[in-house]
Amino acid sequence: MLHQKIPPPTFPLLRRLSTTTTPTGFSLNLPKLEPSNDAELITQILITNHNPFHFTESPLQLHGISLSPHLVNQTLLRLRHNSKIALSFFQHLRSSPSPPTTPTSFNLLIDILAKVRQFDVVRHLISETDPSPETFLILVKRLIAAGLTRQALRTFDDAPTFLQTPFTLHHFAFLLDTLCKYGHTRLAVGVFNERRSVLGSDAKIYTILIAGWCKLRRIDTAERLLSEMIESGIEPNVVTYNVLLNGICRTASLHPEERFEKNVRSAEKVFDEMRERGIEPDVTSFSIVLHMYSRAHKSELSLDKLKLMKVKGISPTVETYTSVVKCLCSCGRLEEAEELLEEMVGDGISPSSATYNCFFKEYKGRKDVSGAMDLYKKMRGGLCEVNTRTYNVLLGAFVNLGKMEIVEEIWCDLRGSVTGPDLDSYTCLVHGLCGKEKWREACGYFVEMIERGFLPQKVTFETLYKGLIQSNKLRTWRRLKKKLDEESITFGSEFQRYPFQPYKR
Repeated sequence: MLHQKIPPPTFPLLRRLSTTTTPTGFSLNLPKLEPSNDAELITQILITNHNPFHFTESPLQLHGISLSPHLVNQTLLRLRHNSKIALSFFQHLRSSPSPPTTPTSFNLLIDILAKVRQFDVVRHLISETDPSPETFLILVKRLIAAGLTRQALRTFDDAPTFLQTPFTLHHFAFLLDTLCKYGHTRLAVGVFNERRSVLGSDAKIYTILIAGWCKLRRIDTAERLLSEMIESGIEPNVVTYNVLLNGICRTASLHPEERFEKNVRSAEKVFDEMRERGIEPDVTSFSIVLHMYSRAHKSELSLDKLKLMKVKGISPTVETYTSVVKCLCSCGRLEEAEELLEEMVGDGISPSSATYNCFFKEYKGRKDVSGAMDLYKKMRGGLCEVNTRTYNVLLGAFVNLGKMEIVEEIWCDLRGSVTGPDLDSYTCLVHGLCGKEKWREACGYFVEMIERGFLPQKVTFETLYKGLIQSNKLRTWRRLKKKLDEESITFGSEFQRYPFQPYKR
C-alpha cells in the first residue's frame, strides 16, 4: 500500500480555517515556491559566493541564464531565510540597466526583511519606491506579528497618504483578521467599533471577530457577537458557523468523559442551528468534529463520523482522512490506518506529508527506527514529497534516540531539498544536541543558523549558554561569543546605507 503513488486530486482541498483566507478571502498575491532548476542554481551561487562587503558586486555567473521576473521571484523565495543575500540580490538587479524586478518581487523582499524585524530597512526601501496597498499590508502584518500593534495601526492610517487612495472594507477586514490571528482580539473589536461607521461592516468582518474570540477561548463572547450580528440584519453563512464550531471543538475538554460529551452536545447544537437557518453543514463542518474526536483518541467515533459523511454525499478530503489516520495511529491501530490510506487512494485522494507524519510520530513513540526509516526512504523514492515539517519530526525523533549517523543523513537530505532547513529545523537540532551534551556540534549548528540569516529564539541562546557554562566550557563559549560579534559586525557593514539592527529579536 505504501508503495503506491497517484496523481494529485482533481477536486478542491479542504478550506483551512485560517481567518486570513477563509472569512476575508483576501490574498496578498505573493507567489508560491515552484520547482525551478535555474532558481536553484542562482540561489546556490549567491549563497556560496556572496561577498558581504560589496552588495553591488554581483557574485552571479549567469552565462546562458536570462533573468525573468518569474525567475527573480522564485530565487527570492529560496532566499527567504537569507535576508542579507536577498537584499543584495534585489539591489544588484535594481541597479542594472533593464531591471527584471516587479512590484511583486519588491513585496517579496519587504516580507523577507520584515519577517526578521528589519522594519527600519523596510521603511527606507518603501520611501525609495512607489509602493502598492499590498506592500503596506505586508508591513502591517509583520508589525502585528512582532507585537508592535501601535506602529501597525499608524502604518495602516498613514498608508492612504502614500497611495493617494483610501483603504476599503476589504483592507479593513485584513487588518482586523491579522490582529485577531495574533491574539489581539480585544484591540481588533475596539478598532472595529471606532471605524465601522466610516469603513462599514459585513459578514466577513463579524466572522473574523468571532474567530478571534474563539482563538482566545471566549466562546460565550463569540456567541454573543453572533447574536449581535443577526440582530443587526447581517445573515451568518456556513463559514461563520464553522468558525464558531471550530472554537467549540478546539477548546473542548477531552477529560473526564462527562465534559467531552458536553462539548459533543454543544457541537451538535451548532449543527442543529445551522439547519434551522437553512445552512447545510459542509465537509469543513464534519472535519472539525472529526479532529476533536482524533484529539480525544475516539477512533470508533471518528470512523462512524467518516461513514456518516459519505452517506450524506459529502466527499472527505485529504485533511479529513488525515484526522482519522492520526486518531488510528495514536491509538496504535497502524494496520487499520494503512487500510484507510488504501481507501484514500481508491477515492482518488493522494495522502500528503501530514498524513505520513502521523505514522512517524507513532514510530517515534515506539522507538521503531527501522519502521520510520523504511517509510522515509519510500517517501524519498517518490511515494510523497517530503516537506520541512517531516524532516523536523524525524530530526527530533532520532536526536532523542541518539542515532546521530541517521540525523546527519537526514540533515544532508534536508539541505539538498527545495525548501532547505528553517528556524524550527535548527532549533530542534541545537536543543536536541544540547540535551545529549554534544556541545561542539550544537555550537556549529548555532553559528550556521545565524550565518544563514536566522534569528535564534531566546530560549535557544539561553539553553546553549547555560549548558556550556555548567559543563565548564568557558573557552568554547568565548569562541562562540567572538564569532557572534564578528557576524554582527559583518551584518552591519554590509548595508551601511540601511538602518539594520543586527539579530534583534
